[in-house]
Amino acid sequence: MSAEGGTKAIVAALLANTGIAVSKFIAAGVTGSASMLAEGVHSVADAANQVLLLLGGKASRKAASPAHPFGYGRERYIYAFIVSIVLFSIGGVYALYEGYHKISHHEDLHNPLVAIIVLVVAIILESFSLRTAVKESNAVRGKQSWTQFIKGSRSPELPVILLEDIGALVGLVLALFGVGLSWITGNVVFDALGTLCIGLLLVAIAIVLAIEIRSMLIGESATIEDIDAITTAINDGEGNALIHLKTLHVGPDDLLVAAKIGIGQSATGEEVASQIDAAEARIRAAVPKAKIIYIEPDIPRAGV
Repeated sequence: MSAEGGTKAIVAALLANTGIAVSKFIAAGVTGSASMLAEGVHSVADAANQVLLLLGGKASRKAASPAHPFGYGRERYIYAFIVSIVLFSIGGVYALYEGYHKISHHEDLHNPLVAIIVLVVAIILESFSLRTAVKESNAVRGKQSWTQFIKGSRSPELPVILLEDIGALVGLVLALFGVGLSWITGNVVFDALGTLCIGLLLVAIAIVLAIEIRSMLIGESATIEDIDAITTAINDGEGNALIHLKTLHVGPDDLLVAAKIGIGQSATGEEVASQIDAAEARIRAAVPKAKIIYIEPDIPRAGV
């Protein structure tokens, strides 16, 4: 997955969340709704997260250096992990606190219709943002289910934006129910309960993101499809046979490949070098993200 599709989805989400955050805070000030205030903070957290993802993408494009010979591709993982922390602390924990505060103090709602209008408009805008994320994800998802895509993706941006947008939409619906029920019944506890549900939702999403991105930070192998393509590319060479293969993503779009391949026992040094060069070319043609390749020649032995 290139960063281009992810960047388009990030920008769409950033624009939507910035406008939505302003309208939510205005509505929260007018109505006194805890759900609206929590949703306003949620949108600010989301907008900040999208800025972080853009900064991570920019940082990852720095050229490799002697101190970082494999480049800075993992910057995208670092910034995405910070996103999960921001979503948990600013979005989730604050919403839980605000819900608890509302239950404790029972502050009345004012002009709840304003909040409802803002929430409906926000749902429409968030739907467009989610539509963009889904469209960009479908371009690279293939036949994977959505769960497989989020768990198996080696690029953090689209899964992060997908989960954020889904969380934002569900949170808006929860806020709409909370404000609506409080307006209908005259009981502000429903608004507080909606806020608590938003907090729990955001904390759950943040934990899922942290778990998935932690795996990327530790270092994940190539996907099964890419490993199969690399194996086929090596074995397609005349006289070559894959003995051992290890792969590692040093960045979302940068794959390290280390392989031991069988070479004919009578091959000269020049022939060995030529076969290694040809194997590297086939691997890069089959998996373009395989930018760092180390191949060790060996003589196949029985039982090895």
